[in-house]
Formats: sequence, structure tokens, C-alpha cells
Amino acid sequence: MLSMTTRTSVQLAALLVLGVVLLGLGLAVGSTGWSPWFGEHAWPADTMHQILWDIRAPRSIGAWMAGALLALAGAIAQGLFRNPLADPYLLGCSAGASLGVAALLFVIGLSPAATALALRIGMTGAAFSGAVLAVVLSLVLARGAEHGLRLLLAGVVVGVVLGSGAALLTLINPDALRAMQAFMLGSTGYVGWSAVQVMAMALVLCLLVGLACSRALDALTLGEDTARSLGQRLTLIRLLLIATLSLATGAAVAQCGLIAFVGLIGPHLVRSWGPTTHGALLLLSALTGGALLLAADIGARWVIAPQELPVGIITALLGGGYLLWLMHRRSSALGATR
Repeated sequence: MLSMTTRTSVQLAALLVLGVVLLGLGLAVGSTGWSPWFGEHAWPADTMHQILWDIRAPRSIGAWMAGALLALAGAIAQGLFRNPLADPYLLGCSAGASLGVAALLFVIGLSPAATALALRIGMTGAAFSGAVLAVVLSLVLARGAEHGLRLLLAGVVVGVVLGSGAALLTLINPDALRAMQAFMLGSTGYVGWSAVQVMAMALVLCLLVGLACSRALDALTLGEDTARSLGQRLTLIRLLLIATLSLATGAAVAQCGLIAFVGLIGPHLVRSWGPTTHGALLLLSALTGGALLLAADIGARWVIAPQELPVGIITALLGGGYLLWLMHRRSSALGATR
């Protein structure tokens, strides 16, 4: 029987190897399906270098980064709210990002000044600003972060209101429907090296803050009163963790759009491998989420090549199937014990 530390080390090594293998596959799979960079059917050297370095490499690394950010945010949210169904979008981040993008597309064409301002902000800036706005509104509506249930309810309300606003702007401006649809379904096709750098910095910062607060998350599993008796400053820690999950979610959504289930399924998979502390859970969840989204992105390029599926459809199918299987397994286990 392996100890918890040994098991965590083995899982960490396995996920790192899996990430490297998937990155290699990501470099070998393009818009025409399987097209490796070696062998008699390889592209000319200059063309292959441009395809690998400018298109496939940033897209593959960016997909891994986005998945890692979403799964890390999901693990923080589940630990903070002590709810295994919590996901990165529970504070209205997705609806806020959608509203930001819809507002950007709406003002384009209204006037030269509005168009110039919208182009300067860009879709990435609009999505990130909308996500941050949603979290701030949730905190204001909940009157701070002291009460987890009130904050959850505030997030639901803010998500519904901002989502309705995004739908209204899209209805008024039908020309923006195609761009909004691409954003809502998620895509890694436009990720470049600048986006990779932004997500890498956000991932490092969020991991450092999350790991620093991991003992507080361990204490919260015993209840708020117990955590306070252990000397944890819950109000400050909640604000730090909410800011961290908001940054992680906003950075991923701003670059890749709304990608479903990765932030929910990643931590669930790690927990299914055995009990662990939140420090290990956050790190393993990030690696698992990165592998999940990169694998889904490879599948999105490969399944119907030369056409491409939105990666959000792949993750929704995989995540929904996993949850249905999990529900069936638990129902069967309950039936067997009766």
C-alpha cells in the first residue's frame, strides 16, 4: 500500500509524462489531421517550422494552460465553498465575460470613436473585464465573502442578469451572432504566443496563492468554526481565493472562450484516485485539467479534419458522459447496499 506522499509523486510524474505525450500529438495533428513533422510526407523545412512554431505549438501549449487554469479554479471553488459541484463559473464569470464580448461587438460600428476604443480593448480585454465585473458585483451583492451560501446565491443572480444582458445585446445586433457563438462554444484556434505568456503568468501566480492557502482549505473541510479555532483568517483567505479563482477563470475564458466541464471534472478525477491534501489536489488538478483540454483540442482538430469542432463541444460530451457514468455507478452502489 503506497503512502499518500508516494502516490502523489507517482500521479504527478504520470501527469507530467502524459502532458509531454499530448504536446507531441498536438504538434503532429493539424487542420488536415495527422501530419507529423518527419518522414517522407513531411512538409518542407521552412513551412514546417512556421506551422509548428507559429500555429501548433502556441495552440497546444495554450490549450494545456487554459485547462490547467480552469481545473485549478474549480479545485479552489470546490474547497472554498465545500461543494463538489462548484465550478469556476459559479460567481458569474462566464456570464460577465459573455456580456463583455457582446458589448464590445455591439459598440463596433456605432461611431468611429467607439470602434477605435473597442479595437483597442480587444475581445480578450472585454471578456476579462466582464468576468472581473461579475465577481465584483457578486461580492457587493453578498456584502463581502463572509457567508459562502450568500455569495453562491449572489453569483447565480449576477450570472442570470448579466447573461440576459449579453443575450439582449446579441439580439439587437444579429451581426455579432457568429462571433458570440464561437466564444460561447470555446476555441483554441486563435491562441498565440502572447496569449500563452498571459496564461502562464496567471497560472504561476494562481498556483502560488492557492498553495499558500491550501492549509486553510484543509481546515475548512472540518468546518468554519474549527478553521477559526486553528487560527485561520477566513475573511482574508476567502478574498484571496476568490481573487485567485477569478483571475484563473478570467485569463482562460478571455483567451479561449467558454469551455465547459474541465473545471468541474479535473478535481473530481483527482479525488477519485484517493484522499489527498488540498496542496496536492490543486497541483494535480491543474495538471489533469491541462491534459483534458489538450486531449479535447487534439480530438477537435482530428475528428472531422479538415474541418474543426469547437473544443467546448468535445469537453461537454466528455464531461457530461463522465458525470452520467458517475451517477450510474453511485446509484448501483446504493442499490447493492440495500
